[in-house]
Amino acid sequence: MKPLTDYSHIRGFCHHVDTDDVRLRRELGYAKKLDLNSTRVWLSFEKYEEDPKGYVEGLIRFVRTCWEMGVSVMPILFNGNMLKEFTLEKEFYPRGEVYAAAVVEALKDEPGLIMWDVMNEPSCNDFIHKSPREERPARLEKLWDFCRHFCEFVRSLDPVNAITLGHTVPMDVEPTAGCVDVLSFHDYKGTRARVEESYKAMEALSEKTGKPILNTELCCLCRANPYDMALEKAREHHTGWYLFNLMIGDGVWGCVHGIFYPDGTVRDPSVPAAVLGIYRNRDPETHKAAQPNQEGHAERAIEEALTVLQLDRTDAFKAHSHSVEEILEAAEYCANTLECCELVPMNEPPTLQINRFRAQKNPSLDEVKAFCYKLVQQLRQAAML
Repeated sequence: MKPLTDYSHIRGFCHHVDTDDVRLRRELGYAKKLDLNSTRVWLSFEKYEEDPKGYVEGLIRFVRTCWEMGVSVMPILFNGNMLKEFTLEKEFYPRGEVYAAAVVEALKDEPGLIMWDVMNEPSCNDFIHKSPREERPARLEKLWDFCRHFCEFVRSLDPVNAITLGHTVPMDVEPTAGCVDVLSFHDYKGTRARVEESYKAMEALSEKTGKPILNTELCCLCRANPYDMALEKAREHHTGWYLFNLMIGDGVWGCVHGIFYPDGTVRDPSVPAAVLGIYRNRDPETHKAAQPNQEGHAERAIEEALTVLQLDRTDAFKAHSHSVEEILEAAEYCANTLECCELVPMNEPPTLQINRFRAQKNPSLDEVKAFCYKLVQQLRQAAML
């Protein structure tokens, strides 16, 4: 797609090139539930070199499948996170050009191509982070030379489609601003004020260069960068974005990134709500906490649990005659009351443990009783009963 002056319409997600058509269509279907319209994907010159023809054919199928489902694609040619220092040497350039040329020639006329990201997070690697202080400027310049060279190389093959570089932080963007059409940055800051600083810096650079901005990575649970905060700030600044990322995976980052599990369930329903522009209320003037016993259900749930646990109101144990499932049913009544009124941490919701017990062939009666009693105590305290 030729360069635009405004990319605020982009509601994207970071993903991977998937050659499994069934899985890809399923996951794109999840994306479409949230009105997401673009994906940003990592390519690999090493994988290309293993099977040039097969790799390129797979890319073409991927881009066409995405576009068929209404999702544009931003391919990332090189990855700074996995930087191998030899690739920055001039001797590597011809080898890199063979790979880049094959990809660009294959995809440049695809209607689903939104832009080229020549390199993801160029400065996010040990080559920069662990450089001696006196060597850092020279190393950065070597890195920027690589980025400029391949931006120019891609443009020589494809003078139509937009080019960007997915920089780690706003301060990295200016050295290569002259060779891109779109100023791309990542923002995982941990407070609204700090996120605001990033957007202000990018807007100032946009005004200086006359080029639009795009936030191509945001939202990370372990960086205090929640979806509702990060996406609300992007909306306030009329900036397009790419979530990192769509799927909750099995790798080391699966516990802090992603929206959907493979079966289409989610970790936290407030995340898809935020993607759709529905944010949690944090206004001291209007916020109303849910009251669990407004209609007496907290009290009834407690009484039911005490009955199946064979406890009286003084919590004295009697002879036990109820089944595990009867106790779990009462526990679920308490758990649902606690969960829907946001009275328990939801990173490990009580109903998850109930499902664990139900999945066991012979769950321990004592463990089930102890768990149910713990919920009774929590609900008593929350409802002040």
